[in-house]
This record gives sequence, C-alpha cells and structure tokens, in this order.
Amino acid sequence: MSFLEESRPIILAAGGTGGHIYPAISVARALIKRTRNIAIITDDRGKLFSQYDLNTDIHYIKASSPSGGLLQKLIGLGLLGAGFVQARSILKKIQAVAVIGFGGYPSVPTMCAAAQIGLPTIIHEQNAVMGRANRFLAPTVKKIAVSYDQVKGISPKAISKVIQTGNPVREEISEIRDKVYTALDPKGKLNVLVFGGSQGAQILSKVVPSAIAALPKNKRSRIIVTQQCHPSDIDVVKSLYKTANIQSDLRPYFNDMPDRLSGASLVISRAGASTISELIAAKRPAILVPYPHATDDHQTANAVAITSSSAGWCMSEDKFTIERLKLKIQQLMENPSLLNDAADNIKNLYKLNAAETLADILENTIHKRANSGAVT
Repeated sequence: MSFLEESRPIILAAGGTGGHIYPAISVARALIKRTRNIAIITDDRGKLFSQYDLNTDIHYIKASSPSGGLLQKLIGLGLLGAGFVQARSILKKIQAVAVIGFGGYPSVPTMCAAAQIGLPTIIHEQNAVMGRANRFLAPTVKKIAVSYDQVKGISPKAISKVIQTGNPVREEISEIRDKVYTALDPKGKLNVLVFGGSQGAQILSKVVPSAIAALPKNKRSRIIVTQQCHPSDIDVVKSLYKTANIQSDLRPYFNDMPDRLSGASLVISRAGASTISELIAAKRPAILVPYPHATDDHQTANAVAITSSSAGWCMSEDKFTIERLKLKIQQLMENPSLLNDAADNIKNLYKLNAAETLADILENTIHKRANSGAVT
C-alpha cells in the first residue's frame, strides 16, 4: 500500500444512537492506534461522538427515516437525498480511502455515496436481526460484518459477504472481563444493576422496585439496587425502596457505567445491541426485558442469543410482572449457582478483539483495492 493510500482517511458512518455509535468509537480507537487517519460522518443526533477524545473531524449531514405517512416518507427521502449529495462532496473533498457503516439511517447516504464513487465499503450489524438500513445497503457493499453466528434478514445473495466479528465494545467495558465474577455468598449481598437506555425504561421503574419490595424480609435485606430511572420516576421509586428498607442509588444517567457494571451481581435491562454486547464482554448475567416496539422485534432476537446459551433469562414485557420478577430473583438468591453458571456461559459468547478484527478487514479491503490498480 502506498504512502498516499495510507494517509487518506477511513470514514466511519453511523446513526445517532448508542447501539451504532459505541461500536464505531471502538473501531475508531483501534484505527487511531494504527496511526490511520479517520473521519466520522453522522447526523445531528450523533453528538455523542464529540464526547469522546478521538481528535478527528466529525461531519454532520441530513438524514431521516423514510417511514410514517406519505408526507413523512417524502420528507425522509428528501433528506436522505440531500445527505447523499453532502456525503459525496465530503468523501471527494477529503479523499476518503474506504468507508465502514454501523447502521442507522444516517449511514445510508454516506454508504450509497461511497459505493457510487467506487470506494471499498463494509457494513457492521450489531443486532441478531439485520436493520433496515443495513438490509438496504447489503447488495452494494463489499463485506458484511455481523455480531452473532446467526443473523436474520440477510438475503441468500449476500451470505458470501458475511464475516462474524462480534460487536466491538468500549475498552472501559472489555477491561471488566479481566475481573473475576464474584460468586454470590448464600448470606452475601446481591448487587442489582437496573438500566434501560439513556432515560431509563419506565416499565423497569414500575416493576422492579415493587418486585424487590415484595421479597421476604430476609431476602430484601441482602439486596443493593443501582437503578437508572426517568427523572419523573425517581421520587416514586426512591420512596418504594426507602419504605422497604432497601439500599439504593437512583439516577437518570450513570457516567460511570463500567464501574457499575463491574460491581453488579445481576443486571435487569432492555436487550439493545450495545447492552447485550457489554453484558457479554463483562460476563454479567442478566434478566432481559426486550422493548416490544423495536424494529423487527430485534431486541427479542438479541435476548434469545443470550438465553439459548443459558447465559441469562428473558421476560417479554407482557410477562414482566411484579410476581414473576419477585419469584425469579428469589430463585436466583436461593440458588446462586444459577448466576455463576450464567456468568460462565456468557463468556463463551464473547468474540475477542472485535474492533481489531474489523480494523483488519478494513486494512485488507483497502490493500486489495490498491493492488487491483483501481483509481478512486
């Protein structure tokens, strides 16, 4: 590969949610360690990128989902078209050498522009069901990296492009893997971590406190709860825990999530892609409550990837009741080997060095492109 090729930036394109952004950040860090130049293309929702010290340019383009009524679809398509023009201009101006997309509609204009220009393109799918944006892009890209060994929604024609890499997670999370999961002592404390997205899932705020409060007193006294709550729920949840004499720490957002996850004996959470990947990386057993309105019900598919390996437990939202959760927590406290076994099983799902693997794929794709004599 020539010096010119090596100096040209690799573009990372991602939607604006954590599930798309966190893997992109991990791969960005891996590429930076290799002294590769990078740049990021996202939309206005991708401000989360700026919170990380990547020391690189972030370009914002127009994008929207072409869903809803006819007017909303037309507006969405119009914004995607405008984003395509913006992305094409950016890619040519900065002389990008390759593009990797991490899903979400903001990645679509950039990936389409890259394919139109003739740049090497790779997409990464975080979920166990391929997202609509990646399904749209699959026919035009060179490689499709996936997190699971079984991913629904990939067309037979695209199977030959698929490489399983796992889902890159933040270094702060993967470092937890080196810490031994502490077996629950029959009389020890059960540290329960509850979270459900940046604002907390209200169903968790409604069910979890009441379920724990309903436990027998000798079980209740052994529980410590760390819970992410929507700001409007905190006072009510705090009152429930206080009345039941349960030690708790409640906040709308935890800036130190790696530390919280490291100290958890049991996690109760949604089943988004980044959540699942971080649970796997940290070897933490969990009770998963998939968000029922997720696109193509992908959170349930993510949860099944855990439960099918006996690495956790899934409760659909309609069955996530106070009584069922109380009984499950009581069962785990009375049989701590279930937690220990789940922690052992979940570690087998971990794909080592997913970010480095994706960086290798990018490097090889660029190298093949350079050796082919193609000019971009």
